[in-house]
Amino acid sequence: MSDIARYLPTLRTGRWFSQLPDAFASALLDMAKLRQLQTGDTLFLRGGPPCGLYAVVRGAIRVSGLVDAHHDTREALLILLTPPTWFAEISVFDDSPRTHDAHAAEPSTVLHVPHDALQTWLHAHPLHWRDLALLMADKLRMAFINMEEQAVLPASVRMVRRLVQMAQGYGQGTADAGSRRTLAITQEQLALMLGVSRQTTNQILTDLKERQLIRVHRGELEILDLAALRALCL
Repeated sequence: MSDIARYLPTLRTGRWFSQLPDAFASALLDMAKLRQLQTGDTLFLRGGPPCGLYAVVRGAIRVSGLVDAHHDTREALLILLTPPTWFAEISVFDDSPRTHDAHAAEPSTVLHVPHDALQTWLHAHPLHWRDLALLMADKLRMAFINMEEQAVLPASVRMVRRLVQMAQGYGQGTADAGSRRTLAITQEQLALMLGVSRQTTNQILTDLKERQLIRVHRGELEILDLAALRALCL
């Protein structure tokens, strides 16, 4: 069994990949290369050239950027990507530089489909551009949902919803994909992701810990009762 074939069961739990036409799915695997990353390793950086399409098959990838507001540079943490998420498709479409930074949040393995090889294949099989567009459309829907929640929901509900989203892979998995109970994220990173203060984040997490819904470790957050967290989202 090839190294990439070992990760096929993981990839098939992904809703997008599992619904791809066989020709496109096979082509992605044929073009893909495995990359092993340690915690903090860089996958790509904002402003870097388009470098292809990726899939997380082990670990977690942190997507972030630096925002300079009144000479105060802060990290904006957008999302924590976990298996079996495919990502970085925007630059495949517009051939433009990367919009954000991507680093390993923990020891991780990603599939990398190189940009030039993917472009060549898609231009030879143009009907499959739509299949790739569906991946981007799904991400856009999620972005609109999060923007709406940011505007209307209190911080406590937004935080619980984000924890549930992360545990469920932001809806990228199939019904049989299961959930992730240990999230490689710190309280500070969670605060950055939601745009709230560390004090507010600590208060919300302390309340969830007292309800025995989560447990906080150094650099990690463990979900103890996902069903109860889902109930708090309503």
